[in-house]
Amino acid sequence: MPIVKNVSRAVSQLLQSSGCGCGISIVPVRCIGVSPRQVASDASFHSVSFAESDHPRVLITGGLGQLGVGLAKLLRKRFGKNNVILSDIRKPVDNVFYSGPFIYADILDYKNLREIVVNNRITWLFHYSALLSAVGEANVPLARAVNITGLHNVLDIAAEHNLRLFVPSTIGAFGPTSPRDPTPDLCIQRPRTIYGVSKVHAELMGEYYHYRYGLDFRCLRYPGIISADSQPGGGTTDYAVQIFHDAMKTGKFQCNLKPDTRLPMMYIDDCLRATLEVMEAPAEALSMRTYNISAMSFTPEELAQEVQKHVPELHVTYSVDKVRQAIADSWPMNFDDRNARRDWGWKHDYDLPELVTTMFSFLGSDSRIAQAN
Repeated sequence: MPIVKNVSRAVSQLLQSSGCGCGISIVPVRCIGVSPRQVASDASFHSVSFAESDHPRVLITGGLGQLGVGLAKLLRKRFGKNNVILSDIRKPVDNVFYSGPFIYADILDYKNLREIVVNNRITWLFHYSALLSAVGEANVPLARAVNITGLHNVLDIAAEHNLRLFVPSTIGAFGPTSPRDPTPDLCIQRPRTIYGVSKVHAELMGEYYHYRYGLDFRCLRYPGIISADSQPGGGTTDYAVQIFHDAMKTGKFQCNLKPDTRLPMMYIDDCLRATLEVMEAPAEALSMRTYNISAMSFTPEELAQEVQKHVPELHVTYSVDKVRQAIADSWPMNFDDRNARRDWGWKHDYDLPELVTTMFSFLGSDSRIAQAN
């Protein structure tokens, strides 16, 4: 693999400009061996199941992104504060730092990451470090380093130390030749973004490590995730978060996708609960390593109409970003998640009306909402 030049400067600029919580520190990328380090070719691994241990010891990489902090809060409530370690390369805000264990972890530094796993007796690893779709297209070498080389490090460490490994995938793992309405778990996947390509790579590598080395790899394909406690981080579905902030602050929202662009979406509480549920599911219940999960599917126009029930004077305009629109047009319109619902009992709680009401409740009241109610 060629050395990625000036990557430290690039990631610093990206973190400052996009708010991306990719959770990595970039160093010149060395060639990484294709087989797990210190793993015999005939080795077989079996993770300790949840029932066989008091509590898992958890590490979350890329923990300061959209999902990491919320996941840590959920897992600490479930397993105890000191059993869940949040990690990133950025300095956390005070409330995150004091809410539980936090450490610096660079996913491209194999030795350091391995030491963290060993010294903290980690048994579960949630790997959230990644550059998202739009940010990745702006810097492909950086996305390739973070999303692929970093994944290889995590896979090797997880295999070597018998970890239960969760790596999220995405609607971006599909492409324009995939069936879009609905999109099944198994179908043609030919994404046209480096983000999507890296996620297909992660799905296949995780499945390979499972069958080749016995790695307990688990993966969910997330739809667009909507949350009130984080800023957009460079994703194509970020309009569905931005509209709430703009409605509260200015009463004006400019959408960068066409009004009829339908995409699958999910409220963050459903997403985090699904992640915990699939990790706790008995291994024998899983018929596959990667599952679609879904909750709702809507267009920018449908979301705006629901938001306007709370903020009637919200003025919505459309200025289409050609890059993001092309990405969205290649993604699923609806997810078929029947296998997740059958195998481990997945069931969402939030539809569009509940989502919008919850977002405004979280963000707080202002005069426009009070008048509308």
